[in-house]
Amino acid sequence: MTKHVEHEKSSGNIYADIGLPDAADHLVKAKLVFKIDTLMRERSLKQVEAAAIFGVKQPDISKMLRGDFRQFSVERLMRFLVALGQDVEIVVKPHLDADVGPELHVA
Repeated sequence: MTKHVEHEKSSGNIYADIGLPDAADHLVKAKLVFKIDTLMRERSLKQVEAAAIFGVKQPDISKMLRGDFRQFSVERLMRFLVALGQDVEIVVKPHLDADVGPELHVA
């Protein structure tokens, strides 16, 4: 016998799903931090080394990688990516999807 489990479909933004204010900003920051973390892992970059590159303290890197990135703006996280040798491109275009509102997106 299969047990039926109640669930809700995600909106695609966990921060919105749990009711946090500024959920879209949190999601953008999380995606940027994920890219920073991926690059650090690929390069075997230690937190102390990353902190020196970014001009912050190692405990700040640790908190950021654990999901506590409130102290960092989207712009600052983009600058961290640039410091890791990445091009960051901002594209502004008309919104065409009537079913979904305009949003920030990290690709």
